[in-house]
Amino acid sequence: MIRVTDTINLDEKEISEEFVRSSGPGGQNVNKVSTAVQLRFSVAGSDSLPEEVRVRLMKLAGKRVTSEGILVIDAQRFRTQLRNRQDAIQRLVDLIRKAAEKPRVRRKTKPPVGAKERRLETKRMHSRIKQQRRHVFSSDT
Repeated sequence: MIRVTDTINLDEKEISEEFVRSSGPGGQNVNKVSTAVQLRFSVAGSDSLPEEVRVRLMKLAGKRVTSEGILVIDAQRFRTQLRNRQDAIQRLVDLIRKAAEKPRVRRKTKPPVGAKERRLETKRMHSRIKQQRRHVFSSDT
């Protein structure tokens, strides 16, 4: 069991890992050893996650979630399988923790009366200034 929060624990059976070759520089090591990790976690089919966390996680993960509801995390920062595996799991846990936080409810507020009056007064002043700039046509011509 992977402990995410006080109430959420992930079963390791829900996570599948595939080791692939890393891209980028690295000399002969890159061509021989499969050190990069592709971690797959079924968000839609997970029994460990409450429904509201599941919905927030799908939205938070964005393009990393497939159309079937599977979250894919690629980890290839390090040169060893073990460290890349730990990195992928840590990134998954961090993502779920972030999704587990309930968003703060926005409370509607009204602007103070003084602020409204100041705004309207500045509008009146700008209007007066623009009126004074207008060219007055005389009927003498």
